[in-house]
Amino acid sequence: MAYIQGHAREQMLLIPASVEDYVGAENPVRFIEAFVDDLDLAAAGFARAMPKATGRPGYAPGDLLKLYLYGYLNRLRSSRMLAAETGRNLEVIWLLRGLRPDFRTIADFRCDNRVAFKAVFRAFVLLCRRLDLFGRELLAVDGTRLKAVNSRRRNFTRQKLADWIKLADERIEEYLTHLDRADRSEVEADGAAQRAATLRAKIARMRERLQMHTTMLADLVASGESQVSLTDPDARGMATHPKVGVGYNAQVAVDAKHKLIVEQHVTNAGSDLGLLAQTAGAARELLGVERIDAVADKGYYKGEDIAACDEVGVIPYVARPQRGAAVFAGRFAKDEFTYDAAGDFYRCPSGHRLDPLQRSEKNGHRSIYYSNRPACRGCPLKPQ
Repeated sequence: MAYIQGHAREQMLLIPASVEDYVGAENPVRFIEAFVDDLDLAAAGFARAMPKATGRPGYAPGDLLKLYLYGYLNRLRSSRMLAAETGRNLEVIWLLRGLRPDFRTIADFRCDNRVAFKAVFRAFVLLCRRLDLFGRELLAVDGTRLKAVNSRRRNFTRQKLADWIKLADERIEEYLTHLDRADRSEVEADGAAQRAATLRAKIARMRERLQMHTTMLADLVASGESQVSLTDPDARGMATHPKVGVGYNAQVAVDAKHKLIVEQHVTNAGSDLGLLAQTAGAARELLGVERIDAVADKGYYKGEDIAACDEVGVIPYVARPQRGAAVFAGRFAKDEFTYDAAGDFYRCPSGHRLDPLQRSEKNGHRSIYYSNRPACRGCPLKPQ
């Protein structure tokens, strides 16, 4: 049986008369075209939204924005890849009407219009709201870690700097001891002078680095920050995500109806604690409702943040983490014991009453020990 064969490259074809015929009526690029053409790019903050009367004409911001939106829709994020698509992809050729900006022009456009891109996202959310694509009843909030262009070796915490300074002092003292020994044996041994010169060079380099790290620690303490990154100053170490190492924490709030992103922002916080009210509250405001439910995982469980949700019109549903060695060992958590404030006693999971047996106070912390020895002695749940 023969294979499916392509046509000969030399064969003459009756191709469509215009590029317009290559893009179907339901193609998503037509939405990109209509959406961008409807935007007020000057109000959004795009640079060069109005062309200058003199000088060489530049690319219209709308055309470059269309190219970026097409790239995001099709997972093409590199400026070089986008530049390549302008010459070989019929959808992009249709969208840009044959324009072929180089990769530097494409990259500079995004760099010069970071804030304006946020305004475009907001305009898209408002459009989805007008089209009734949001349920506006339930949000799901979560975060993802984005790796920065900054290695762990060029990220320093206060403790890391303090440890390095201590180690540098010890190394310098060690080098000085070796240098004194080399000076004393300079006459007796061949090559002692060369070793001494090498040690002096090491001491000079170590002192230079010591001065640099001492200055970094002083600046870090003065700024009130907990970390400093040398390559990407805004990036922070993500301790709970070793694969990311140093990076950013991107927060998103998704509407439950069609799984559309309502709110997104990027922080350098190492965890999700304290970010629920901020993210869900901004999403509620965009959706234009008085109150909305929001679900999140246990990484967001923080009492102050949950209380703040009520102030911004968000009803949070957050999984409570099970902390403590006892819980991990398979024993009951504290919230499985019910407290009766009127009688000042606890009801254990087996239903027995636990009365206060012993009270103590240490370092201003008051502890009360509740027990029911007769009931506990023969209880089958005692190991838990």
